[in-house]
Amino acid sequence: MNAIVLAVVGGGMLLAGYFLYSKFLAQRVYQLNDSFTTAAHRYQDGVDYVPTNRFVLWGHHFTSVAGVAPIAGPAIAIIWGWLPAFLWVTIGAVFIGAMHDFGALWASNRNKGQSMGTLSGRYIGKRGRAMFLAVIFLMLVMTITIFAVLMSGLLVDQPTAVIPSWGALIVALGVGFAIYKLRMNLVLVTAVGVAALYGLILVGNDIPVELPETFLGLPQQGQWIVLIFIYAAIASVLPVWVLLQPRDYINGVQLFIALGVIYGSVILSRPEVVAPAINDSVPEGTPSMIPLLFVTIACGAISGFHGIVASGTTSKQLNKETDARFVGYFGAIGEGLLALGSIIAVSAGFQSVAEWRDLYSEWNAGGAPAFIQGGANIVSNGIGLESGLSATLLATIVVLFAATSMDTALRLKRFVVQEIAQVMGFRLNVWAATAIVLVIGLALAFSTGADGTGGMTLWPLFGTTNQILASVTMSILVVILIRKNRMIWPVLIPMSFVLVMSTLALMQQLGDFWSQQNWLLLTLNVIVLVTALWAFIEAVAAMNRARHEPKETEEQELAEQYADVNPRRSTGPS
Repeated sequence: MNAIVLAVVGGGMLLAGYFLYSKFLAQRVYQLNDSFTTAAHRYQDGVDYVPTNRFVLWGHHFTSVAGVAPIAGPAIAIIWGWLPAFLWVTIGAVFIGAMHDFGALWASNRNKGQSMGTLSGRYIGKRGRAMFLAVIFLMLVMTITIFAVLMSGLLVDQPTAVIPSWGALIVALGVGFAIYKLRMNLVLVTAVGVAALYGLILVGNDIPVELPETFLGLPQQGQWIVLIFIYAAIASVLPVWVLLQPRDYINGVQLFIALGVIYGSVILSRPEVVAPAINDSVPEGTPSMIPLLFVTIACGAISGFHGIVASGTTSKQLNKETDARFVGYFGAIGEGLLALGSIIAVSAGFQSVAEWRDLYSEWNAGGAPAFIQGGANIVSNGIGLESGLSATLLATIVVLFAATSMDTALRLKRFVVQEIAQVMGFRLNVWAATAIVLVIGLALAFSTGADGTGGMTLWPLFGTTNQILASVTMSILVVILIRKNRMIWPVLIPMSFVLVMSTLALMQQLGDFWSQQNWLLLTLNVIVLVTALWAFIEAVAAMNRARHEPKETEEQELAEQYADVNPRRSTGPS
């Protein structure tokens, strides 16, 4: 079968989801209303709360949620065949993932821009909030450490990606200054910024940059990890308009163009899909497809990390409520298109099924390197781009996606640390909370040696924890919708499915870790399982209570917006 079929059918399904299903959600379920003043306007402070053009905000949300996971997950899951991965990405993104992002953004905006962690306290109770915060804390630890390892590894393996990856920061600073201080035309700034980014890719391809073999006892990868953490910490405390927002926007535009290059190359080169639709000859040691498929591919189909971003940073920049459909739903659809591109690259980017099977000779053999290799072959054959430059382009895409997710995650983890401190009865300022996050991240990264790859210790739990987080977020949405007397089935059914699959995956991993005598992962697995089930028990009780309580009306919500005299002070760090 030709890969064009996957591109057209898959892309059509994802775009139809935005134009049709998201409209249904906006009108019938979330019932968007621009009469509500967004948190960005109510609490505008020039740091975290900044009303933002919806295209710029879409760029922030898209690139923050679309890290390495929507590339690596499908590129690993393809070992079971391209069809299961294709169906989960397309159907999952339309009916579960994008709905989840859209809902988390809407719910946060209706509640002063507060995080899902804070909302869990209001809607499912203090015990549920404590359990939810524990899962969020663990998830963000995994995100910042794992993404740092993946980025550093690519910068070592692809030194041609160093200049465009770090040079993008300078471009982003210029874009932010031009938009917010010089008030320049957005289209002009975008065109210049994108041209600069692609110019950096050309420069980087000709001038590879490598760090010293060792420095202060650290090998190259360890050095990169330290630099990445320092950058992310600085970025996390700067006002969003200075770096985070313009960097995410310009990267989002550039990366969407890159997706166009990939899909255009598929159309021009017409590669054949060599991977089997269903792989009946999986390597020894490969886990069962059900339920592992649904946690191996998290980002790209449904991801709990998205809910933290939507309610942690994106909601604080929403200009008007109706923008939530484009920013939240279409942001997740963009990630679905990236995951679909990864599936095509690793299923049709090789010459033969023998070459494909040679690469996928063992479990976890694919990932981002397989995407870069297969995608570079397709781009090179499609538009005639030299293979080395194609690899640089794709490696830069992966690094930029990981970087935007990591520093957003570090900012969010700082919020969570401050929120946990409040629950414990004391306050932490921005600098103290950031320092705590930095110490935790670096301690885990270097826990297994000087190369800084200790974060990968937690990789086996990333998918399950992510999906558990998503299902808890959806449970909060169900409670909110019940209290507003709204339709709940579009959220309740996906929530139930994700909960069942992620719980089954946790139970399967529990047995694996026990047989491997991996006591660290076994302990963390039990913690995630217990806290998640506890949070769900609290959520179900909250749903039952909500059914018998007086329903909230739009008029009441509008009135409550102006009930507090100094609302900014009441929101806390979230």
